[in-house]
Amino acid sequence: MNGQGTAGNVIAALASFFIPGLGQLIQGSWLKAIVFFILTALFWLVLLGWIFHLWSIIDAALYEAPERRGFRNYTY
Repeated sequence: MNGQGTAGNVIAALASFFIPGLGQLIQGSWLKAIVFFILTALFWLVLLGWIFHLWSIIDAALYEAPERRGFRNYTY
């Protein structure tokens, strides 16, 4: 299970720290990765990119993988 505080999320958050959107790309969210990268780059031109940069890091750290349908409540 991939939830808050897992190693995968920590790695994704660190990746987003260096390159906004890279953490989302690692987690498989292509559209989010592109949006974070472009918005951060555009807003750095007016010195507000840090807002999207931090948002990218926090989003990667709080990511929860979607559950597979039908297998959610079963334990084996």
